[in-house]
Amino acid sequence: MKSILKTNLFNLLLLGLAVFFNSCESDDGGSDGSQQDPYTLSGNITESTTGVVNKVLHLNSDQVWTLKGRVSITNGLTLKIDPGTIIKGASGTGSDASTLIIARGAKIDAQGTAENPIVMTSVLDNILADGSYPSSGPALGVGTRGLWGGLLILGNAPCSFKADATQLQIEGIPASDENGLYGGSDPADNSGIVTYLSIRHGGAEIGEGNEINGLTLGGVGSGTTINNVEVVANVDDGIEFFGGTVNASNLLVWGQGDDGIDIDQAYSGTITNAMVVLTEASDHAFEIDGPEGSAPGSFTIDGATIVGTNDDCAATGVDGEMADYRKGATGATNNIYALNFTIEKDVELDASADASSYTAKTLTFSNWDIQYPLADDDSVCEGETVDLIFDDKSNESTFEADAATWAEIVTEKQADAGADETAFDWTFYKK
Repeated sequence: MKSILKTNLFNLLLLGLAVFFNSCESDDGGSDGSQQDPYTLSGNITESTTGVVNKVLHLNSDQVWTLKGRVSITNGLTLKIDPGTIIKGASGTGSDASTLIIARGAKIDAQGTAENPIVMTSVLDNILADGSYPSSGPALGVGTRGLWGGLLILGNAPCSFKADATQLQIEGIPASDENGLYGGSDPADNSGIVTYLSIRHGGAEIGEGNEINGLTLGGVGSGTTINNVEVVANVDDGIEFFGGTVNASNLLVWGQGDDGIDIDQAYSGTITNAMVVLTEASDHAFEIDGPEGSAPGSFTIDGATIVGTNDDCAATGVDGEMADYRKGATGATNNIYALNFTIEKDVELDASADASSYTAKTLTFSNWDIQYPLADDDSVCEGETVDLIFDDKSNESTFEADAATWAEIVTEKQADAGADETAFDWTFYKK
């Protein structure tokens, strides 16, 4: 009798486990984006995906939405996200990393407000559907990275690729996924609108040394609107521009693991009013590369504050440099306020190609203010003259000698220097 009872109990246990695992599997959705859980997104979102009406998938702020794995809004569709909406990425690395891709030909309509920003974060974040936290406060801080992937917006605008290719697969997305392609011939391409968006705790590793940026913009055109975006605690770069012509303003990156703002492949837009705040995990505030093919391009950064990290005048962090210009970078970096960077944290022309760009005046600088940090006793930390801060590694230009014409050491922020930080009052960083 006891043996029969044990057998029945065992069979019931197996049945219960089967039901449990089947229910878990049904939440995944299919690779075609078919959704079993109405608040969990997975796979490719197409016209036939549950919830898509008139080619629009609408996410409202009534509940928390979950990204499970790689989620792609495919060509011809629009993802509409209401103000105050919370989206959480499920944990995972490699092919299981949760990411949101706005593919070429698709659009994002994410119009948050300063009072009700849209938040993309990890499922481990205890933020509630209304944007508040429990009385215990946020469970995750700036030191927690890599819990999910990030947001990728891909478009049809020109990029400068090796061998003058017309399109390329974005980093972090497998070559087998055509939703990862970007680049084209339409500089006015429109991928939608993003405003008042906070992206937190991302950068999951896809492969060794291959992480996803907080916000990736690949071949995004000038018809797209990008402003009031915050990236917090991403493993890789905060925001990276791969070619394209989109303009972006009011950008804040805090505590990234690599570079704050990264420019590649002849990005030709303008970035205005940006702020990068480094922590011990961070590399450069700016890393700027030039064209990879024959197609030229010229970026503009105008009005940015970059903040270094130190402990009683001793540098902390992975590298913590101000900026690095590489691979024949071309563009202008104007109106910069750099503070809290210690001695030997510099602005580099990386090699001969960058010295040549500077000499040809296709790489220019103006109005840099540099303020050294204070020691624990409120004395000013030891610093360097501007000819040492601005360093041509090739020694093939007058970059170092010329620095005094556009840069100076200051003891306080000047009224017209750097970013207008009041634009970031809505951010997690300022809260």
